[in-house]
Amino acid sequence: MKNIAIFASGNGTNAEAIIRHFENNQDISVRLILSNKADAYVLERAKKHHISSHVFTRNEFYNETAVIEILKDNQIDLIVLAGFLWLVPASLVKEYPGRIVNIHPALLPKYGGKGMYGSRVHQAVKESGDKETGITIHLVNENYDEGDILFQATCQVDKDDTPEDIAASVHELEYQYYPVIIESMFKNK
Repeated sequence: MKNIAIFASGNGTNAEAIIRHFENNQDISVRLILSNKADAYVLERAKKHHISSHVFTRNEFYNETAVIEILKDNQIDLIVLAGFLWLVPASLVKEYPGRIVNIHPALLPKYGGKGMYGSRVHQAVKESGDKETGITIHLVNENYDEGDILFQATCQVDKDDTPEDIAASVHELEYQYYPVIIESMFKNK
């Protein structure tokens, strides 16, 4: 059995889409949900699906080995970021080289980097007048949104679309493709 840990900071809709995708998979399992926020709704989603969860502090993440130890104790093979807003420390990237994946709600390299997440990205897309946007699934390195791109998918942006309309179109792509790309990472190993 290959085990996934999902890191999330918020609502957890992508996490739940991933959990559902692997619920009946005999080879791959979502084993753990980790969050930097004790009130993140993703923790409720973990409970609902009977998945272990852990909340960690900034100090535990950046200055201690506690998070890495939890991952090792749970025999985690792949780390999936799903709305996780902290920069992954070099120690974790080194421990899981090529085995940390993230999804970004735009077509990188556009609208990436520190502070570019969620509605901020969709607002920037709207303000730019771009006619398309989409998602980027990429490996994680020590910098925000700069890891090797694994997959991109696009959707149209109409001139009358609000940032909320853009977000809805992007979310559909996320739920459709992120679990499938995660699964393909195991098949390609």
